[in-house]
Amino acid sequence: MTWMDPRLLFTYDVTFMLASSTRPTARALGRTSRFTRRRAHARGVTMNATPAYDALKSKLSEISDLRSISGLAGWDELVMLPSGEGASKARGRAMATLAGVIHERATSKEIGELLEKSATETLQPKDRANRKRAEEEYTKATAVSAELEKRRAELGSRGYQTWVKARESGSYAAFSPVLTEWVALTRERCALVAPEKKVYDAALDDYERGMSSERLREIFAVVRAGVVPLIQKVYAKDGPTALAGRSNPLHGEFDVEKQAALAKAVAVKIGFDLTKGRLDVSVHPFTGGCGPDDVRMTTRYKKDDIMEGLTGCIHEAGHSAYEMGRSREYAGQPVSDAHSMGAHESQSLLWERMVGLGEPFMTFLLGELRETFPGRFDDVTPELLYAGFNVVKKNSVIRVESDEVTYPMHVILRTELEMDLLEGTITVDDLPKLWNSKMKEYLNVDVESDKQGVLQDVHWSSGAIGYFPTYIIGQILACQVFNAAKRQIEGLDEQIKQGEFAPLLSWLRTNMHERGSECDTVDELMIKVTGKPLDANEFVEYLNDKYTKLYDL
Repeated sequence: MTWMDPRLLFTYDVTFMLASSTRPTARALGRTSRFTRRRAHARGVTMNATPAYDALKSKLSEISDLRSISGLAGWDELVMLPSGEGASKARGRAMATLAGVIHERATSKEIGELLEKSATETLQPKDRANRKRAEEEYTKATAVSAELEKRRAELGSRGYQTWVKARESGSYAAFSPVLTEWVALTRERCALVAPEKKVYDAALDDYERGMSSERLREIFAVVRAGVVPLIQKVYAKDGPTALAGRSNPLHGEFDVEKQAALAKAVAVKIGFDLTKGRLDVSVHPFTGGCGPDDVRMTTRYKKDDIMEGLTGCIHEAGHSAYEMGRSREYAGQPVSDAHSMGAHESQSLLWERMVGLGEPFMTFLLGELRETFPGRFDDVTPELLYAGFNVVKKNSVIRVESDEVTYPMHVILRTELEMDLLEGTITVDDLPKLWNSKMKEYLNVDVESDKQGVLQDVHWSSGAIGYFPTYIIGQILACQVFNAAKRQIEGLDEQIKQGEFAPLLSWLRTNMHERGSECDTVDELMIKVTGKPLDANEFVEYLNDKYTKLYDL
């Protein structure tokens, strides 16, 4: 899925704070200051006094520290919390209280005064971006009351627990009251935060800064025009050419404990640092935690589906790589946060799909599979494994289990429903019927129950309305960024074959992770990383080229 944020309920941007107890003595500070000035002079940089900005950074770090605790509490709720109703209610109260404290700190007059004073100070580019991100957050935060933030936090906790039980029973009626509350609460907040915007654009801005529903429709049009015909062509085939007359080597039952060991080993080789992170199991895979040095990720396993646990773990390892690679120099500051949900999703999808589902990766993975499941893959070739991992499902019902060709249509479906819900053209009660009809129209599948349909995703239970379109943005960026990496890293395919992922991870650290939120828009970020703005056509070309070859179209 993605990473988790205590403010937005299913995004994560918390970081650790530099320990204030290690403040240097006046004499040491003087030495450091003179040394810094000498280095700056040698580089031709003029040092300016920035007392207001420095004080602002200190306050922002304190707020980040509080959010880090909220992030850990959120992870604990999804992974470790007892199942009793009392535990969930107690956690909901605690989260609501902490949300109120954070909101009070984040909206204090002192923050506003420091933002105003620091506006006249001369800052370096990264610091200017940091101050700008802080001002954007402050403007949003001060538009919303502490009481509203507490309501959102309480509803987020209650909504998740309600969703889990409703999903288990398949009862949409048990969940719909919570979603009705979320729609009303989202409209209320959007009207306060951005009254000049369309309600969906205001909601979307929480997850993809600067994006609009109009731009989304342009992106959707390109994707729909290029992907729907491809789906139809692929559906007309029995499967990838390499699997003709052969069974898929990934079919059958696989011991769950061995799957977990394999997934963990692959995640570590990709770059997941076990000294800075944990891997656990949850109902819905996600990544959260407390910052670059404390990242928590989860996945889930099925004995009859080895792909879900493995690709899910690689996906979350991509999110974790972004978190672990964020700027330490600006730790606890807004500019160190991920650029956006789409940018974060691009990193998980880059590792899961561009790398993990790519042909070079199969040479490496085949060795891991043979070691984990002795005798099971002896007669399997990398080509056969590649075909097995890239089968387009003709009954693509579940988004998180879908393939990369049908996946975009899952996202478009959900986004369209979100837009209509917030705009008031449909109601919460309309969702199951509309969901099922769109699934038939877009993907030609029949939804058997609400558990497989409208209840399958966790996002709406926690108020993450406006989140879904970032998955398509993430797919597009993943393709665009990986293509740029291939152009700049000599021999990248051969490195991946050998299980050497450090060069790619290092390149992503420099070009994506450490940049954080320094750019105003995703287009600006992509120009810096790839040389051009977000390009949906590049994604469409990638899919058509790959699957035309796989399916001999």
